[in-house]
Amino acid sequence: MSLSLAPLIEQILTWIAAYGLLALGLSIFAAAVGVPLPSTLFVIAAGAFVRQGVLDEVLTPICILACVVLGDVVSFGMGRYARISIEHRFGGRRSWRRARSALLNRGGVAIYLTRWMLTAFAVPTNLAAGGGGYPFVRFLAFDVAGEVTWILVFGGLGYAFGSEWEVIGSLASDFSGLLVGIVFVLAGVYFLLKRKRPTQVRFRKWKRKDQSEELDNQELQG
Repeated sequence: MSLSLAPLIEQILTWIAAYGLLALGLSIFAAAVGVPLPSTLFVIAAGAFVRQGVLDEVLTPICILACVVLGDVVSFGMGRYARISIEHRFGGRRSWRRARSALLNRGGVAIYLTRWMLTAFAVPTNLAAGGGGYPFVRFLAFDVAGEVTWILVFGGLGYAFGSEWEVIGSLASDFSGLLVGIVFVLAGVYFLLKRKRPTQVRFRKWKRKDQSEELDNQELQG
């Protein structure tokens, strides 16, 4: 038996149209803490509902922003709560220290982009930021900036296309899937090159050592 979320998603959209911001806010919050729901589709639909007069044009973006940021903070807190056990298990590994350093130095870009462009990685990024000790104030600043961008871009698309918002939602989902695929490919190439580089370095060292030994032998024979 196949499991499909389509009936649930249609029901949630019906609830949003019937119950307004309460249903919208709860759906956005649930997606932000890790429930597999298409929050971007809900934002696009909310933009269309605002244009149709179903939702309030001022309170709707405020509600979305408040609920999604609250959800992000909760998932960040989950990572922070698990930080001690994570440090205990992986803290001694050089790879973990390097990953943590990279997160602290360049994590802001990842946080911002996963709010609106690479949304599939939003919750894992929140957990990693919390577990890696990323400063909460910096996390919140990049989080709010990214979520505002998300609301403006996708809520704006829903508002602009009105009754055609379902088509835009489908295109946005396909585009997001394409971006995730590209990220995985680039990550695979990066780790492959990174793994290959130490082998090349060892080979060059071995070659220099062999040449040095050959020169020493020639000098002794001379």
